[in-house]
Formats: sequence, structure tokens, C-alpha cells
Amino acid sequence: MTAILGISAFYHDSAAALIVDGAIVAAAQEERFSRIKQDASFPAQAIAYCLAEAKLTAEQLSYVVFYEKPLTKFERLLETYLAFVPRGFRSFRMAIPIWLKDKFFMRGMIRRHLPSGLKAPVLFLDHHESHAASAFFPSPFEQAAILTLDGVGEWSTTTWGTGTGNRIHLNQHLAFPHSLGLLYSAFTYYCGFKVNSGEYKLMGLAPFGQSIYRGVILEKFIDLKADGSFRLDMRYFNYCQGLTMTGRRFHDLFGGPPRQPESPLLQRHMDLAASIQAVTEEIYLRLGRHIHRQTGMANLVLAGGVALNCVANARLLRDGPFERIWIQPAAGDAGGALGAALFVWHQLLENERHVHPGDAQQGSFLGPRFTNDEIQQFLEKQGVRFRRLDEADLLIHVAGLLDEGRIVGWFQGRMEFGPRALGARSILGDPRSTTMQAQMNLKIKFRESFRPFAPVVMQEHATEWFDFRPDQESPYMLLIAPVRADRRRALSETEAKLMTTDPDLCRRVNVPRSSVPAITHVDHTARLQTVDRNRNPRLHRLLQTFHDKTGCPVLVNTSFNVRGEPIVCKPEEAYRCFLATEMDALVLEDFVIDKRDLAAKIGAAEGDRYRAQFELD
Repeated sequence: MTAILGISAFYHDSAAALIVDGAIVAAAQEERFSRIKQDASFPAQAIAYCLAEAKLTAEQLSYVVFYEKPLTKFERLLETYLAFVPRGFRSFRMAIPIWLKDKFFMRGMIRRHLPSGLKAPVLFLDHHESHAASAFFPSPFEQAAILTLDGVGEWSTTTWGTGTGNRIHLNQHLAFPHSLGLLYSAFTYYCGFKVNSGEYKLMGLAPFGQSIYRGVILEKFIDLKADGSFRLDMRYFNYCQGLTMTGRRFHDLFGGPPRQPESPLLQRHMDLAASIQAVTEEIYLRLGRHIHRQTGMANLVLAGGVALNCVANARLLRDGPFERIWIQPAAGDAGGALGAALFVWHQLLENERHVHPGDAQQGSFLGPRFTNDEIQQFLEKQGVRFRRLDEADLLIHVAGLLDEGRIVGWFQGRMEFGPRALGARSILGDPRSTTMQAQMNLKIKFRESFRPFAPVVMQEHATEWFDFRPDQESPYMLLIAPVRADRRRALSETEAKLMTTDPDLCRRVNVPRSSVPAITHVDHTARLQTVDRNRNPRLHRLLQTFHDKTGCPVLVNTSFNVRGEPIVCKPEEAYRCFLATEMDALVLEDFVIDKRDLAAKIGAAEGDRYRAQFELD
């Protein structure tokens, strides 16, 4: 038996992944156990879970592999500081104690943090090699071109190459500070969102604007070549030498300082979001076309944090040269832990790779699960009134609740690995409702009103509702697709004017634009998740039951959490979130709890705590 533990840590998404004899056994982010969103600490709890899931001890591990090379990363930090002396001293002074305490002596720290008895060698991989391995080895392709894009690894910010059989090879790279991820994060910061977590908010804001600054960005900020390579004009940025992303020249160019978080969003911010999204898509397309010319391969795999940009992914699939694209569901640093372990198994140990027709990611359901007995014990301890139903009755009951416009917490099977809720830790609603988006944003998620929700749809019915290729899947919510024209609703003259002039995004987003308004964004697109019978059979059967009842094979699917907290992992976290929000029902495996039966259980203090957190977030 060969057991390989992969680890990512100390940036913004620490995680652990375990493979045994080449099979992915478990993977999870530390945040799900610590309850600290984007926890960057050493993933001790995630490691403990992975070992427990495999029924292994640390002594039985064959290899431990870290997803990047800390000394090479330190070299980049030091060289960057020396290049900007004395302006970078403040950020350097803050970084050095952390490096000397933890990161510089990573091998010893890994051994100290792992359970006693570890005998396995500790290996270190290149950051983007880990991303590339996470993209190619679980993919459904025997061979594919590889593209990785993020903020920065050791030195690389973008790499591309090929994968064939059980080997990957990276041919070219772009180096720090010239980074698409950091460019996008600079605009995220300037528009008032948090770097490394607010980029998807910027992507959701973009359809409200016009890309009027696209030319300015291409003229002033970036020297973009035909092959997708580029250099940034660092006079506009501050991330090399300071504690912010943007500098004075950036602010002067766009008419003032960065937006303060929670302050009103102006049309200027919407136009900036649309403009940087347009530039990102242009870079994607140029890179994709260049890589295709160089490799001649029909398939492409993607990883790195930028690969979570589902709008750019869909544009590359639609307008680019590749026949098929597969994106690692945990595309950010968390996925590096999985990629590092797979790289050791396939490339270092030279083990054969068996390509799975769908993929080897198992739907990305790689986290903890809880039995009905464990859930029942918890509910009885809480004194909760509940019903336990067999599956057929459960699905009919839940479909009925959804048809009535009720919002349902859905907790089933193994927790997802990666940032998206894919039907294991989800909140579900009726997409036909004209009030569902506002209800979910303001009463359940406690988040910005402009943010769209994603649809989950039966794979076999996807093309009836969305402009989506029949042979294409989107199981991991990493592609957008337009709602079909025959499902759209014509706007009145007043509504059309409101959509372009009203400064209140809440009013704009609540104008129904299709027969499934809760999942239709202002540009008629949706971040699509397709579900087949194999990856998530119970969710597929729920969709089938809802379809039989309503004629609609689509549901709203959003992550089971509130703003500022990670997705729930355990039944008690799901129950606490259920009590503190205006969710109507909670389904924990075979158990149903109805809010109408729990009036006395709903604690005002608990709800107030969540709302206070929302106000301060």
C-alpha cells in the first residue's frame, strides 16, 4: 500500500488531501473544521480527517508532500524587497517574523504538526506544478494542454504545457510581478472587496457595467502580446513594495481612492468590473489560442485561482480552439494539496494512470459524511422535533416545500472539496420565484443584493433551458451559460430604462428576466451546475421529483453558510445556521426539521449574532 498525503498551507486556503494506491480517498480545507473562513494555518484538523477517513495512522504514510517550495518563495520575497529598497521595508518587516517562525523551516514544522510516528519522507513540489497536476491527473483526458493561472507561486504566475498518460510537462511561464491574478485582485481591492475572496463579487458585478475602461487598461497597465504573454506597468501598483494592491497613479487615473467596503457601489465601479473582466477574457483567449497552436491538442485543463472565473472559462470554451475543457473544482491553493499527492504517485513513482470517462474527482465529494444514527443522536440531544422519511417520501416532501416557495437547507453525504456547494452542503430554492433572490441574499446569506445565484439542473434537460452544448457538462459550477432565448422575458420600456439607469442594484437585479428569474443574472447568464445520475444520485432524484411536479428541472443552489463563515461541515453547524436565518426547512440525510415546528427553539440572540457579523464583515 502506498499512501501519499498532500498539504497546502499558510496563504489563504490551507488543505490536506490523501491518495492511497492512486485513488483519491479524502480531501478537505482547514476552514471547514476551524470555522475560520479561508484559514491559512497548518491544516492539522484536515489531515486528521483524511487519515481517519482512510483508517490510517501517520506511521502508515509513504510520503508527505508540500505543494510548493518555501525557500524559493523566500528568495522571491527577498529579491522583491531588494528591488524596491527602501519602499518595501514595512511589508518586508511584517513578513520576515512569519517566515522565520514557520515557513522557513517547513520540513521540521510538518513533522512536528503531524501525529507522532511519521517516518515518511517529506517532499516539496513547485507551486504551479502542483496546480498542473491537480488539473490533469484527475481529468477525463488521456492527453491535454495545461494552463495554470493565479496570483503567484514561487515566481510563476502563469504556466502552460502538456499532460500525456502519467506525466505532465510545463513548457513556459510568466513570472512575478506580471500576474493576471494580481491584476484582477488590484481591481477587486480598488472596488472595495477583499482580496483573495472578493474576486467572484467583482465578476458578479461586471454585468451591471460597460467595459469603457478596457482600452485604458490595455494602454496604461499592460503590454499584452498576441500569444497572451504580458508585462504590467508596475508604477500603477503597490503589491510589490506595500500593504495595498494599488498606488497613487492608479487612483488618479480612475478618479479617486479605492472604494471603502460597504459604501455604495457607483456606476464607475461597475464599469471598472466590466472592463477588467473583458481584459481577463482577452488574455484567456490569446493564451488558449497560443497553447493550441503550440500543442495541437484538442483538450485543455485549467487550475489556479484565476480558473475559478467561470465567465472567462465559458468564453474560452465558446470562442477558443479547444473541443473540451476540464477545470479542477478546487482550482485555488487548496487543490494544490491534491495535485502534489497525485504528482508523486504518477510522475515520481511512475505509476500507471487510468483515465475515468467522467473524471477521477468523484464529484469532488471528498469530505466528511455523517450517518443517520449520528444525526438522530444529535437531534434528540437538542430536543428537536423531526421526521425521518424514506427516500421516496423525503423527495416528494422536499419538492413540495420548494414548490411552495420555501427555502431548504440540504445536507447530504460527503462534504464538497473546493469553494462551491455542489449539492452536499447546499441551500435550495425555487428558481421560478420572483422574490427568491432577494430573500436568499438578505434573509439567508446576509450578503450584497446584487450577487447572483447559481442553478443546478438535470444534465439531460440542460439544453432545454440554457444555451449549452449537448456534449458538455458543468458538474462543478465553473462555466456560465445564457438562459435560452425562449425562456427569457421581454422587459417593458420602464424596466429596460431602470436596468441601465437605476443606481440601486437591488431594484435592477430584481427585475424578472426569464421564467427562472432567481438564477438569471442581468445579462441573462447563469453559473451552471449540471447533475447526472452518477455524481450525485440523490440530488438528481430530487430534481427529477421537482420536475415531475412542476415541469421545471432546475433549482437554485447556493452554499450552506452565511456571509463571513465557511460552508458548514457538521450537522450541528447546519442546524445552528438554520436557526439563525429565515430558512424554512432543514434536511439532514433522512431527517426533516420544519421551522414552523420550532418557534420556541429559534434564539433571538443567535440570529442577532449572525446579523451583527454581517454588519461588521
